[in-house]
Amino acid sequence: MTQNISPAPEGAVRYVDGAKVLDYLPQVFNVKPSSSYYFWLMAPALIVLAAISIYPFFWLIWMSLHNVGSSAGDTFVGLKNFEKLLTDDKFWIGWGLLFKYSAFCMFFEIAIGVLLAVILNGHRFENILVTVFLMPMMMAPAIAGLVWYYLFNSTFGWYHWLLQSLGILGETSIIGSTDTAMAALIIVDIWQWTPLITLITLAGMKRVPRDQLEANMVDGASAFRNFVAITLPNIYPFLLIGIMLRFMDNFRFIDVILALTGGGPAESTKVLPVYLFDVSFVFFKLGRGAAIALTLLIVTIILCKLLVRVFEGPASKRTDMGS
Repeated sequence: MTQNISPAPEGAVRYVDGAKVLDYLPQVFNVKPSSSYYFWLMAPALIVLAAISIYPFFWLIWMSLHNVGSSAGDTFVGLKNFEKLLTDDKFWIGWGLLFKYSAFCMFFEIAIGVLLAVILNGHRFENILVTVFLMPMMMAPAIAGLVWYYLFNSTFGWYHWLLQSLGILGETSIIGSTDTAMAALIIVDIWQWTPLITLITLAGMKRVPRDQLEANMVDGASAFRNFVAITLPNIYPFLLIGIMLRFMDNFRFIDVILALTGGGPAESTKVLPVYLFDVSFVFFKLGRGAAIALTLLIVTIILCKLLVRVFEGPASKRTDMGS
C-alpha cells in the first residue's frame, strides 16, 4: 500500500549516507513588515501633531503680518509689526532680563544638579533621596509660585523673617524690591527644576563604563580627575538633554513669574515672555504679540542649535578616542 506524501518545500531535501531525507522547513515568524506599515501606524499621531503645531505656526506668521486686535480689523501691514519692535525699549529690556534670568538659572541648576547626582550615585539611600528630591518638580509651576509668594511675604512669610533676622533684607520684601525680585525668581526656579538635572545626570552616570573608571584609578587618578576625564565626557549627551529642556522652559514658562511678581516691581522682572503676554492678552495687540512670539521662536531655535554644537563637540571627541 502506497502512502501519499506531499512534496517537500523547496530546499527541504537533503541526503544522509546516500538516502534521501525529507525535511520540512519551520514556519517563519516575525516577518519584517513593509515600510508603508510603519507609515500608516504613525499616521494618526502625525495628523494630530500637524493639527496642533503646524497649523498654529502658520497662523502665527499670518497674524504677525497683519494688524490684529480688539478694535482693529485684520489689516495687512507687512513687516511693520517687526519694524516697531526695533524701536521698542521694553522689547529689548525684556530680552536682556530673559538672558539674565536664563543664564543664572541654568548655571546654578547644572552645577547643583551634577553635584547632587555625584553624591547620590551609589548612595545607600539613593532611591529614597531621589524620590524626595523630585517632589518640587511634581508641583505645578503656578502652585509653586503661590507657595513661594507666601514664603516671601513681608508680613507673615517665613523666608522673609529668616532673611530679615540674618540682616540680609530690610523691611521690604524680597519680591517687592527691584534689587532682589529677580533673585527670588531664580531661587524658585532652582528649587523646582534642579531635580530634573539631577535625575538626567544620574541616569547618565549609570551608563559610564566601569572598566574605564577602574583603569583610570589604577593609573593613580584622583576621584576628581576620574570625574573630569571619564564621567563628564560620557554624560555630555545627557547634560545636553537637560540643558535643552531647561533652556526652552525658561524661554516659555511664565507661571512662576506671574504668580510671584507679575513682571514687577517697576518691570524689573518683565522678561520677554511676560511682555509678550501683556501685549497679546492685556492690551490685545495680537499682531504685534505674534511678531514678538515669532522672534522669540526663531532666537530659541538658533540658540538651541548652538548649544547642540557646543556639547556635541566634546561628545564626538570622546567617541573617537573610545573607538
